[in-house]
Amino acid sequence: MTTTAATDADASGAHPRFAEAVRALGLEDVLARTRRFPEATRTAAEAAAAVGCELSQICKSLIFAADGVPVLVLMDGASRVDVERVREELGAGKVTRADAAVVREATGYAIGGVPPFGHRTRTRVLADRSLLAHDVVWAAAGTPHTVFPIDPEELVVHAGAALVDVREQTA
Repeated sequence: MTTTAATDADASGAHPRFAEAVRALGLEDVLARTRRFPEATRTAAEAAAAVGCELSQICKSLIFAADGVPVLVLMDGASRVDVERVREELGAGKVTRADAAVVREATGYAIGGVPPFGHRTRTRVLADRSLLAHDVVWAAAGTPHTVFPIDPEELVVHAGAALVDVREQTA
């Protein structure tokens, strides 16, 4: 990690690995916009309350296991992931929610602070179209206390995500 990335991470409160990743992506301005809160932002509801935005403007970074292989699903904070739709999208036999150990191993971050990029390992990424309903969404910056705003289309591109419809449909 560069000294500049460490300094930026310290100033923003972002995780150093995340700070290094955004710099590598040419998104240095993300660190300037990253906000740290004394109260936790580990759930979508906590993040929305801290930021003062709609719940659906929070981008959840959720890790699932598709036939045992980690996959990242980016979902708006007001919605739930339809695991069957993820399974169909991936052509997998079985998809389950990953446990905390798998999340940390695959991403390098704890649940509640997983960002949409800057992970320890490269995983397949799916982004639900519901994120595009907003001009700006907020995502974790690698810790349960930091979030950053980003244009959702920019988020999808930089996360290397396939745009899909995997949101649970309400009756």
